[in-house]
Amino acid sequence: MDNMSSTSDVVVVDWRFNGFGMRVRIALEEKGVKYEFKEEDLRNPQRSRLVLQMNPVRRSVPILIHNGLPVCDSSIILEYIEETWNDGHRRLRPDDPYERAMARFWLSFIDNKLFSTQTRFLKSKGEAKEEEKKELIADFNRLEEFLGGKEYFGGDEFGFLDIGFIPFSTMFAGYESHGNFKLADECPKLSAWAARCLARESVSKVLPDFSETYEIHKIFYGIE
Repeated sequence: MDNMSSTSDVVVVDWRFNGFGMRVRIALEEKGVKYEFKEEDLRNPQRSRLVLQMNPVRRSVPILIHNGLPVCDSSIILEYIEETWNDGHRRLRPDDPYERAMARFWLSFIDNKLFSTQTRFLKSKGEAKEEEKKELIADFNRLEEFLGGKEYFGGDEFGFLDIGFIPFSTMFAGYESHGNFKLADECPKLSAWAARCLARESVSKVLPDFSETYEIHKIFYGIE
């Protein structure tokens, strides 16, 4: 049986530089689900009619449209993808309930703590930037401690939390340039993990050029 869904069944509305949306496409690639990608350029402050129709509450992307029905918020979309394309597709979440809970906890940490730290760091200057850099590295250290000696966050297999975090690697070089540090020196295990993830076709196919990503962030965050 062919596990591929037809393109018209699954649509991803997003901007290719949006890390949260990258998760959605990587998960679909890992599942072997075909999808149509509709780009929403976030440099334009006006949201498209499609976004306003499919996500009238938050008016944001990513949006997964499946059989005409929208699912919003990247972490919720990841859960939806796992539950919808289950039989005959590789599993992304851990089987163990505790390990699933830990994956969700650290994904929440990434979304709510790390992303906020990143935002403050990129917007900061002078002494404030040094303090925010320390906090950013501390957040990476926490994630590296959870990774430990494993190949991936879930163990031997690339999965749920890896998908949730690897889009941030598009800005690793940007963080280094902005803060004058080397992630490989501060977090060698995390740096090696990122290299393993980037070698996967599902990841390399989705992630945009890192230099271009940093240039986009410089515009958004007013980095000189």
